[in-house]
Amino acid sequence: MTGEQPSRRRDAAATREAILAAAAVEFTEHGYDRAGVRQIAERAGVTAMMINRYFGSKQGLFAETVDRSFEPPTVVGTQRGDLTQAMARSLAERTAPGAERLDPFLLMLRSASDPEAAGIVRRGIEAHVGARLAGLIGGSEADVRAQLGLALAAGTWLLRTVVGVGALAAADDDRLAQLLADMLEPVTGQARVPGSGA
Repeated sequence: MTGEQPSRRRDAAATREAILAAAAVEFTEHGYDRAGVRQIAERAGVTAMMINRYFGSKQGLFAETVDRSFEPPTVVGTQRGDLTQAMARSLAERTAPGAERLDPFLLMLRSASDPEAAGIVRRGIEAHVGARLAGLIGGSEADVRAQLGLALAAGTWLLRTVVGVGALAAADDDRLAQLLADMLEPVTGQARVPGSGA
């Protein structure tokens, strides 16, 4: 009997992972409102009852999906040394035509209309990318400055990638990175090094 427990544990972990992966796709593509537990279960190859067993509810599953989406560094890295330049460069490159889509932003955008989901997204942003950026910025008003930096990132992503406004969508990545770095300097408290490009 004890020989079966590790196998069972591995199956439970694999099932949990499959559900979270399926939920990330469904919530990102359809938003919280339109993503159904049955569709998530079908994509994961489990029953809807299994989702409730592992996560308690659709809301519980969404909360874990949000945490998982906002935890890894995307636009905001982990190093303070060249924070302004790295964030500006990453934002310009990650919003360029043909770049890999930024799923955490899509998840946020498509779920923000639901008050319950918006609260979960807000907590996920504050606990992960917001806290990471505030920690890198440090000093006075780090939280509000970090959230201003995230607002700049989200607005740039929305207008350049989703809406595709002309000048921003067509902007050269290097030039855009320079402009973004200039805008981020007061937020991060780091001046751009002359001749550094971004």
